[in-house]
Amino acid sequence: MYLTHFGLNEAPFGITPDTSFIFSCSAHQEALNTLLVAITNGEGFIKITGEVGTGKTLLCRRFLATLDERFVCAYIPNPYLEPKALMLALADELNVQVGNDLDQHQVLKRLNQALLEFAEAGKRVVVCLDEAQAMPLETLEALRLLSNLETEKSKLLQVVLFGQSELDEKLSQESVRQLRQRITFEYTLGGLTRDELLLYLAHRLRVAGYGGKPLFDRRAVDALFAASGGLPRLVNIVAHKALLMVYGEGGHKVQARHVRAAVEDTPAAKQVAVGWWLLLAAAVLAAAGAAWWWLK
Repeated sequence: MYLTHFGLNEAPFGITPDTSFIFSCSAHQEALNTLLVAITNGEGFIKITGEVGTGKTLLCRRFLATLDERFVCAYIPNPYLEPKALMLALADELNVQVGNDLDQHQVLKRLNQALLEFAEAGKRVVVCLDEAQAMPLETLEALRLLSNLETEKSKLLQVVLFGQSELDEKLSQESVRQLRQRITFEYTLGGLTRDELLLYLAHRLRVAGYGGKPLFDRRAVDALFAASGGLPRLVNIVAHKALLMVYGEGGHKVQARHVRAAVEDTPAAKQVAVGWWLLLAAAVLAAAGAAWWWLK
């Protein structure tokens, strides 16, 4: 491994969400601000969507870590559950005692009672569902029914849905239109900008213990941005492979050729890179066409 070679204490570009490496890019900060405003206002449903690798799980963990003792939080990482199974999972997360012999109606009733008890104690309940695009439609509807309980001024249960773009497709179906209408705040995560990517690389290397000169030269950063589209997960995968290649050569600087070689070994990055070059070519052709028309 290249840790000692580059003077690192740990791997800087892992793909497991790690809050110690949190980098506040503009998209993540705006999404976090949206979540905090919505939760403060007592809104029922909030939706955060983004493509694979934009850092939704990391954002979710950062959001939960931000909430103070006024909130009781439940985190469901895999909501691909039947309605009763989801309610049992929520009960477990909220430390609500329910018997295995209870039917769905009885579990729902016990959860409603627990939510009232939390409200009487001055607590607000927040449920975060990761990978929400995987939720069956009937489970989404059960979640809506659970969120019906409210006081005269606020909801007793606030739900944050984190999901890929397929979540929007699921919510567009007629059978869940009532839930769709209850989503009052939403945000779509994008990737890093080119300038943010440069800061992101330096930040992760610094957290990992690196204290030397920039490891990635300018052309390497450009190649990495083109190959990843600024998606943090793809950035991490390609950057890790590029560092391995530099280490294999005994070098200390990542160049564009290292990034290109890493991209060749990463199908998802190759697809993004091809799309980026096609977009660039289209832009150049459009500019040439406009110039020809102007000069004609």
